[in-house]
Formats: sequence, structure tokens, C-alpha cells
Amino acid sequence: MRGKKILPFFICLFIPLLVGSFSGFLTRYEVNGTWFHLLKKPFFNPPNWLFAPVWTSLYLLMGVSLFIVWNNSSGVLRKRAVFVFSLQLFLNFCWSILFFYFHMLSASVIDIILLWMCIFWLISEFKEIKPIAGYLQLPYLLWVSFASVLDYSIWLLNR
Repeated sequence: MRGKKILPFFICLFIPLLVGSFSGFLTRYEVNGTWFHLLKKPFFNPPNWLFAPVWTSLYLLMGVSLFIVWNNSSGVLRKRAVFVFSLQLFLNFCWSILFFYFHMLSASVIDIILLWMCIFWLISEFKEIKPIAGYLQLPYLLWVSFASVLDYSIWLLNR
């Protein structure tokens, strides 16, 4: 990678990692707190230790995709792709706050559905610029699909 691309690459990686870290920081006590442990969870609920490495990997893939888009487009296409990226990252951030911090299970279900739709839109926008950038988001879409079922199941079991 040439010298002038190294800084944008690290900025693109840093943005989603920062957002994920910040939401994790804000909800760290709730994740390990009594409320979450007392929730009824479905049989397919993964162990807590799995979430951090999965999300870290997904945030890194987001950053790599963002860098690919940033380097391979300009103008309206790039602005639209970055807008959708920002929107999905905002919804991603909000989910943790709604679920863990405010204990708003129904709102978190609505948020994750909107997030899933945004990720689908993101893939479409990124693929238009550079197909690999969109394909790198498929693990994210799959994980959020699973997380949506999990979130909905937790809401059903605890309403």
C-alpha cells in the first residue's frame, strides 16, 4: 500500500472500531449486570465470550470495505455510499444503547430490523462501486440476521 493511502486506510478501520468500542464502553456494566443475566434467553443464545471477537471482525470488515469504496469512487456515488455506511453504523450503535443501557427490548427489535435493511442497502451501494466491498459485508448481514432472530426471541420471552 502506498504511503498516501495508509492514513485513510487506518482512519477507515478506526471509525467502526471506535463506534463499537464506545457503545461497548457505555454498556459494559449492563452486559455483565444482573438485568441481562436474569433475562430469559432462547436455547440458541451464544456464549457471551463469542460476541467481542465476532463484532471486532465485523467492524474490521466494515473498515476495509469503507476504504475500498473511498479509494474507488468519488462524487455522488461515494457520498451516497458513505451516507448509508454512516446510517447503518449509527443504527448499530443505537441497538446496544437501546438493548443494554435502556433495557428497551421492543425498541431494540425495531432498531435491528432497520439496521438489517440498511446493511442490505449498504451492500447494494458498495457493490455498485466495487463488488468486493459489498461482498465483504455479507458476514455482517448474516450475523445481524442471526442477531435479529435472537433479539426478537429475547423480546418474546421477556415481554
